[in-house]
Amino acid sequence: MIGRNLAALLCGLLFGVGLAVAQMTNPMKVLAFLDIFGDWDPSLAFVMGGALAVMLVGYPLVRRRGAPLFDSQFHVPTRRDLDARLIGGSALFGIGWGIAGYCPGPVIAALGFGITEPLLFVAAMLAGAQLQRLLMDRS
Repeated sequence: MIGRNLAALLCGLLFGVGLAVAQMTNPMKVLAFLDIFGDWDPSLAFVMGGALAVMLVGYPLVRRRGAPLFDSQFHVPTRRDLDARLIGGSALFGIGWGIAGYCPGPVIAALGFGITEPLLFVAAMLAGAQLQRLLMDRS
């Protein structure tokens, strides 16, 4: 259990540092990337392209293993259907990303900078998650 938690911590730290180095924790940088008809900044496309290149090589190598290092099996989603909840949630996520310039991973990394803006986003994100949970419990 300690190995799994330590590996998760190290992966999370590496991911957070990568987000900060790539400036994905800067909402103005993200909004400039999303502004394709204005003052577009394509630099985040290179970040995403680099991540995709690593995954194209790394994923097949990892999948050759029988199991991950700290678990008995890989936990890969098997559902392939698209439903209204998935499409609606994706649209809501995209709208929020376009308005705020934050998404969950980078905003958690941005908390380390000691500014209040990410705190407000995280509070709103947690409130939205709780609201969704309450609404799902009713149905």
